[in-house]
Amino acid sequence: MIAFAVFAAAGSSVFGGAPEKHPHSAGSNNAELTALAYGVLEHIKHGDFVSLSQAVHPDYGVVFSPYTTVSLSTNKRFSAEQIALFGADTSVYVWGVHNGTGEPIEMTPVDYFAEFVLPRDYYSDASVIGVNRVVGTGNALENVLDEFPGLRFVDFYIPGGERDTPEELDWSSLRLGFEEYEGSMLLTVILRSTWTV
Repeated sequence: MIAFAVFAAAGSSVFGGAPEKHPHSAGSNNAELTALAYGVLEHIKHGDFVSLSQAVHPDYGVVFSPYTTVSLSTNKRFSAEQIALFGADTSVYVWGVHNGTGEPIEMTPVDYFAEFVLPRDYYSDASVIGVNRVVGTGNALENVLDEFPGLRFVDFYIPGGERDTPEELDWSSLRLGFEEYEGSMLLTVILRSTWTV
């Protein structure tokens, strides 16, 4: 069994594996928010975009940011209805710009998820889970809370040193951000954090 260290703004605890899933109110505690995030992550892992869309904020949708610096002018935002159709959507979208080159990230939704959302198995391999706390950070601006002041997020962190690269360059995080809507916490942000140049 993999042990997950869960760090929160007001303390820390340890979970053994993914917590059980159950309904989440806006007053969700850290364990409930973590369970909600694991449920969303499971839908992503299995490519179940219809189920994923049911966790999406119905008015705002979800902003996808390939890096920790969120830019509402260049990152893509999709509605729940659009996300439900991602599995069959062959349209190529511009999701932002590539780190280092500034070239546009032009991909279908399925390709974007494979490269920028789940290039690693955060569900099984994230050894540290941050609740409303950034676990690992590089040299990119961390501005998600500036853009989404009411956001609560879960950071699934995989430390470096697990591949054939220097440890300080190999870490990776997936952050899922939620905002309150009619008494429930719903998904509004999906971003990945990794070393950038």
